[in-house]
Amino acid sequence: MSETARAVTHARVLKIALPIVISNATVPILGAVDTGVVGQIGLAAPIGAVGIGAVILTGLYWIFGFLRMGTTGLTSQAHGAGQTGEVAALLTRALMIGFAGGLLVIALQVPIFWAAFQISPASAEVEALARDYMAIRVWSAPAMIALFGMTGWLIAQERTRAVLMIQVLMNGVNIGLDLWFVLWLDMGVTGVAQATVIAEWGGLALGFWFCRDAFGVPAWRDWPRVFDRARLRNMAMVNTDILLRSLMLQIIFISFLFLGADFGDVTLAANQVLLQFLNITAHALDGFAFAAEALVGQAYGARAVALLRRGALMTSFWGLVVCIALAVGFATFGGAIIDLMAKVPEVQAEARSYLIYMAAAPILGLAAYMLDGVFIGATRSRDMRNMMALSLVVYVAAAAALVPSLGNHGLWLALLISFIARGVTLGLRYPALERAVG
Repeated sequence: MSETARAVTHARVLKIALPIVISNATVPILGAVDTGVVGQIGLAAPIGAVGIGAVILTGLYWIFGFLRMGTTGLTSQAHGAGQTGEVAALLTRALMIGFAGGLLVIALQVPIFWAAFQISPASAEVEALARDYMAIRVWSAPAMIALFGMTGWLIAQERTRAVLMIQVLMNGVNIGLDLWFVLWLDMGVTGVAQATVIAEWGGLALGFWFCRDAFGVPAWRDWPRVFDRARLRNMAMVNTDILLRSLMLQIIFISFLFLGADFGDVTLAANQVLLQFLNITAHALDGFAFAAEALVGQAYGARAVALLRRGALMTSFWGLVVCIALAVGFATFGGAIIDLMAKVPEVQAEARSYLIYMAAAPILGLAAYMLDGVFIGATRSRDMRNMMALSLVVYVAAAAALVPSLGNHGLWLALLISFIARGVTLGLRYPALERAVG
């Protein structure tokens, strides 16, 4: 029985989603170990250097996040249509783009790092250590960016356990080498960087092993197919639209931080703490959004409208369950979470005054999160781009109207309104998505 002929059941959705949720849960552990190990050196500068270096590189790699999403949509459709050769060729294209992007980052590292420190200056000591850290870590850029495409390719075929195993290997190797290089060999910041490079290339190697079936068919190196102009153009258009959509989403969050800074250091700190609630929500919903990408994409490729609709509804049902649980959890334990993350009484008090927005955010953002997955699976990237542009306009208008009179409360309301706008605008485009299947 083919993948698209199988019923979309709760068990199938959970089988796709839960490994991603677990994988996401392991990510903060690595950051904590990196910080903790460097903290054993007994100096403040190394901690700051690893922190700022990691933020710069993570932000840089984030630009290539379109490769994960675009590859998932295109591969799930080819998989659903039974186009085995195209599935293999898509992996080759994704890896080529990933390696090329990584090599570009390596080639441009000097101006990129210079620009990053112009935007976010640090002390001379921290900057020098951070440059040492990044000069080593940048050599795994091809591996990390290629892994975006590889991860998308695996998700499209519901092979999320493989994604979890790659993440577990990378984190395990990284943590083990952190302890060895820094605490045993006394390599300091460079030891942390070298541990990460080895772990990231190791993750890519394991990914190749999980993708070995694709390299067992000739299509992965069927160069006329791989370099087919129409398919490359389509892939470029999808990825470009997703990149533009993601940049506009970043504009919303970056402007939120900048506007919040106008209300003073205490409010800025409180907003930073509260944004972690949104990060928790996004990480918890990723698994179900990814499940929507795979199931909707396969149904779209098979031209099966009923399965597409069921995939969208079933994954959204579980997304709703998660969001209700998060809303109740934030409302009940939000104060304790704030106190755990912030030790300054003024920041704690300020953050608590906005806790109602954290409880509302998962429910109000559900449609936006889940419809993103649906539209990625269907590669309706132009709709994603255009609806995000409309949502950005709505956010700007809401902020302009609410912030002058309500201050930081108005800023949070504007952000939540942007969530609603994303969900509503994509929801209005959903009927056209179904019509396109037929």
